[in-house]
Amino acid sequence: QVQLVESGGGLVQPGGSLRLSCAASGIGFAAYSMGWYRQAPGKQRELVATITAGGPSDYQDSVKGRFTISRDNAENTVILQMSSLKPEDTAVYYCNVRHILITTIQYWGQGTQVTVSS
Repeated sequence: QVQLVESGGGLVQPGGSLRLSCAASGIGFAAYSMGWYRQAPGKQRELVATITAGGPSDYQDSVKGRFTISRDNAENTVILQMSSLKPEDTAVYYCNVRHILITTIQYWGQGTQVTVSS
């Protein structure tokens, strides 16, 4: 059974930092790309960042230079380090894993709330 367990969300002031973590179990981790998506109230879910098993990563333009995605293949974990947070970063953040060959095979975490507010 595949499980994605997220942690690290919370309330932070503008300009602050948060670190999101997602631990995956039940999959061959190296065969999956991993990513973080977010969904703000009234908006569609959007891609924030992705990283492949080999390490190349990609980011939404609005978070480039502020967010960093990384993965630990030994620990089956993906991390999203967020800094210089803005109120518009407020959303529920979801961890996603997607098979690199059969892209219809994907799994989602339960989501973790990130709120940026003074």
